[in-house]
Amino acid sequence: MTAGLEVQHLTKRYRGLPAVEDVNFCVEPGEILGYIGPNGAGKSTTVKMIIGLLEPSEGRILYCGKSTFEDLPEFQRRLGYVPEEPQLYPFLSGHEYLLLAGRLRGMDRPVIERKIEEFLRLFSLWDDRHAPVSSYSKGMRQKILLSAALLHNPDVLILDEPLSGLDVNTMIAVRELLKGLAAGGRTIIYSSHVLDVMEKVCARVLILRKGHVVAYDSIERLRRQTDESSLEGVFARLTQDENQRRLAGRILGAMES
Repeated sequence: MTAGLEVQHLTKRYRGLPAVEDVNFCVEPGEILGYIGPNGAGKSTTVKMIIGLLEPSEGRILYCGKSTFEDLPEFQRRLGYVPEEPQLYPFLSGHEYLLLAGRLRGMDRPVIERKIEEFLRLFSLWDDRHAPVSSYSKGMRQKILLSAALLHNPDVLILDEPLSGLDVNTMIAVRELLKGLAAGGRTIIYSSHVLDVMEKVCARVLILRKGHVVAYDSIERLRRQTDESSLEGVFARLTQDENQRRLAGRILGAMES
């Protein structure tokens, strides 16, 4: 029995067609699992099932050995989530959005206010705290999403493209933050297309292709097995087909015709 997060035979079908089929993995406390695949591979579907937005067609999601669906609100209280798309209420200010996030997590108002101030100052958003989120840049919105995910000190973090829109210095800071969160015993799933960063923070990765797991191992072993020097090379080797390899040439041909 794992003390972390475990996915067993996870499957999701739409009109009989599998978007995700028989996916299995576990993430222990203190571990960052990289979860990657081409667009349409089933990553977002998997994440939505884990956080409770979708019900699996088959399979189970366990946290500390218990099904998350037995008490989904309790699991969600222990969960921090950064979505791929910044779904923010545009009419709220950054401060108001974080206040809402904290209240939905059941946090006390004085604690929320103290933490909001800390996060807004650390992410250089304090001067814009009362401006509507609709006026924020993409990077500023991403900082709000990160703050909302971390505000309640969660045990489990699911991060979908968490570095999107961030400047280089903030990206480096978040990368180090991920290492610190793992060192503190958090259970982390990290999905991204920025594979060089993933290579620096993840010991293991799962590679999904057309809804199926094509690799699930340490990055070092996958490099050796595929005779590739980087995670990007491993990913390309395991997910590309002949049509994709010809795509660049066909685009060039279309440009020059």
